[in-house]
Amino acid sequence: MDRTGGILPNAKFVAVYGYDFGWTTNLPTEHFLAPDALVALTHDGEPLSTEHGGPARLIVPQLYAWKSAKWVAGVEFRETDQAGFWEQNGYHMRGNPWQEERFSF
Repeated sequence: MDRTGGILPNAKFVAVYGYDFGWTTNLPTEHFLAPDALVALTHDGEPLSTEHGGPARLIVPQLYAWKSAKWVAGVEFRETDQAGFWEQNGYHMRGNPWQEERFSF
């Protein structure tokens, strides 16, 4: 981020960190900022419960579900892509379901 809180233009990727045992995911910034992607903090005006992914839950409908995240602990905008937990274990780096990007092999 720059000094004004904006995203630097060289931030092409996002790393999302979860509270659960070092879980991470990576995705292109364009998918993280897509109009239908969201970070949910509340439901019906109440804080999101732990059972439903609180304190924050990332939902990215345009990518496979492993790119979404329960229990979000942090978000990092990056210039380079970095494999997340599932991507290090053979899942595709982007995960576009319409292009059948399930596995990296």
